Amino acid sequence: MKRWRLYVERTKRGLTQEQVAFQLGISKQGYNNIELGRRCASAEIWDTLEDLFGVDQRELRAVTEENTLRMDY
Repeated sequence: MKRWRLYVERTKRGLTQEQVAFQLGISKQGYNNIELGRRCASAEIWDTLEDLFGVDQRELRAVTEENTLRMDY
C-alpha cells in the first residue's frame, strides 16, 4: 500500500523525500511514512503538499496497492 499520487507528483518534479520533508518541517522518515500510508499527517502538512504539487489533497491522500496512474512527463 502506498500513496501513489503523492509519490508520482514528487518524482515528476525531481524532488527527493528529504527535500519534501525539509519543506514540510518534518524528518525524511516521517515523510516516508506518510508516502507509504503508514502515518497520517496534519491538515497543515496536507495543505502544504497540495500547494507544493498543485493537486487536491484528497487525491494525494489516497492509499492504493499498486500504481494505476499514468506518468506522462
